[in-house]
Amino acid sequence: MIETTTLFTYFASSIVIILAPGPAQALVIAQTISGGRSAGVITAIGLNTATFVQAVGAALGLSAIFATSTLAFAIVKYVGAAYLVYLGICSFKTQQNINGIQVLATGVPIKYFSKAFITGILNPKVALFFFAFVPQFVDTQRGWIIGQFILLGGILAILDAIYESGLAVIVASARNWIGENKIINLWRQRVTGTVLIGLGFRLFFIDHF
Repeated sequence: MIETTTLFTYFASSIVIILAPGPAQALVIAQTISGGRSAGVITAIGLNTATFVQAVGAALGLSAIFATSTLAFAIVKYVGAAYLVYLGICSFKTQQNINGIQVLATGVPIKYFSKAFITGILNPKVALFFFAFVPQFVDTQRGWIIGQFILLGGILAILDAIYESGLAVIVASARNWIGENKIINLWRQRVTGTVLIGLGFRLFFIDHF
């Protein structure tokens, strides 16, 4: 369906893009610091499930709508920004006891997944990214354009999920030795809230791609 050389080029380009620091990695790190390795990995999976859904949406024309409709872009952008700020505020309000690590780490996995998924879905930058980047590797002469688009989006989502999950494991390893320190736990909570709120304001002020 897609030439091997094209896939190789896309694969290499995707790795470069994934390694560039961004809000997704920051969210994974923040959730890992807050809830542990599982929280970070689940967050990575949630974000990239949303990425794949965005790829499907882009293949069906969602990206074109965002690119041509200022209102559609603004609505999704502001809702997404508000949601991130809300999560950040909730992080500040979270109550911890002396075993704060366990309290956070035993959170229901679906909550980490849903928060990450909603965050990814409400980020119009992802859809516009697929609209601008992925089509460069789609060969119209080979047919089934939607299938090619979904395949390429899936590859990017899988690569990013692997990278961010690895990042969560590394961050969690460094987190374990400070886990019982109540002062550090308090600051970890504050850092998580600050990162989430910062990501929300970053998305709020995005006006071009």
